[in-house]
Amino acid sequence: MDFRFSPEEERFREEVRQFLDTEVTDEMIEEVERGTEIGIGPHCWELMRRMGKRRWLAPAFPEEYGGMGATRWQQFVLSDEMTYHRAYPLHLCGVGIVGPTLLQYGSEEQKQKYMPPIARGEIEFALGYTEPEAGSDLANLQVKAEKKRDFYVVNGQKVFNTGCHFSQYVWLAARTDPSASKHKGISLLIVDMKTPGITVRPLWVMDGERSNEVFYDDVKVPAGNLVGEENRGFYYILTALAHERSFPVGNLRRTFEDFVDYVKEEGLGKDPLVQQSIAQLATELQALCLLCYRVTWLIQRDTSPHWEAPMVKVYMTEFMGRFSDTAMEIMGPYGQLQAGSKWVPLKGRIEKLYRHAARRNISAGTSEIQRNTIATVGLKLPR
Repeated sequence: MDFRFSPEEERFREEVRQFLDTEVTDEMIEEVERGTEIGIGPHCWELMRRMGKRRWLAPAFPEEYGGMGATRWQQFVLSDEMTYHRAYPLHLCGVGIVGPTLLQYGSEEQKQKYMPPIARGEIEFALGYTEPEAGSDLANLQVKAEKKRDFYVVNGQKVFNTGCHFSQYVWLAARTDPSASKHKGISLLIVDMKTPGITVRPLWVMDGERSNEVFYDDVKVPAGNLVGEENRGFYYILTALAHERSFPVGNLRRTFEDFVDYVKEEGLGKDPLVQQSIAQLATELQALCLLCYRVTWLIQRDTSPHWEAPMVKVYMTEFMGRFSDTAMEIMGPYGQLQAGSKWVPLKGRIEKLYRHAARRNISAGTSEIQRNTIATVGLKLPR
């Protein structure tokens, strides 16, 4: 395993970095840092479309679907630089989750219809997985999709479906065979959010971001929007989840660098205990980067990281907590101030990270469930 970037990849990183240095504005960063309160705002959409014109938004997509046929390493470089420049809205589900999964399981018609607009920055997807009684136990979902001639009729409720208030489509998991075992009766559907019968209501989470509960009332979905085979959706979702948990870490590297600069400027770094704490964080951050590189390396080799990606999810979210805890302790009471206060250091990013870390331990799969996957799938321990 060689984690060194090739000369071509390094040139690509430098080209992306120069572009973002020029194109990323304060207004765009503000949109991103407001999280999902407004969703992808106008400045972010504009950047996505400018990147789409360069075929940079989804570089790993094949050229015929709007990408540049780049390697997964180049895709990682781009995502890492975007997060480092604080210009990465949400997870770009279309680029990172929907597109790669369609490449494996979607029909040619679906690839032609959805992947080029994703790559051009014209459309975005939201995930429609979680339900009131189906979070970590996703196979327990109850939203039904009943086949009627050439369409499905969808009924039920989803919850914590972040992005549904601004995305054009939802990547919906629904039960199509109630009589089958719970893992084998689920299908994946692409649902246009403008379809009659969909109601979206906001849910505000502890870090100030907006999620949603979504109600489906006799929503008609064309049968051609079924992804892959009927009742095989749970297994496709496992592939999609592996892509979802391939997180870039540029934002954490940038925040850590800014924090170290703050410690130097405020004269806090003379304390040996502060030095020890920051050295520990630097070591853990480097380990996190290597875990992310390994997941990218596996995907590059067409290996689905079913248990390696959960390692990244656990380590990343728990590192966020350790980092924010330590930083707030070193900063003292000022570290607890929120953005907007005239006294707040680092624009309140440490305090926001503290709240965000608590939420991230739950969203996209709890740490307990991730550890179960690592134990049973990766280490072959008994269920």
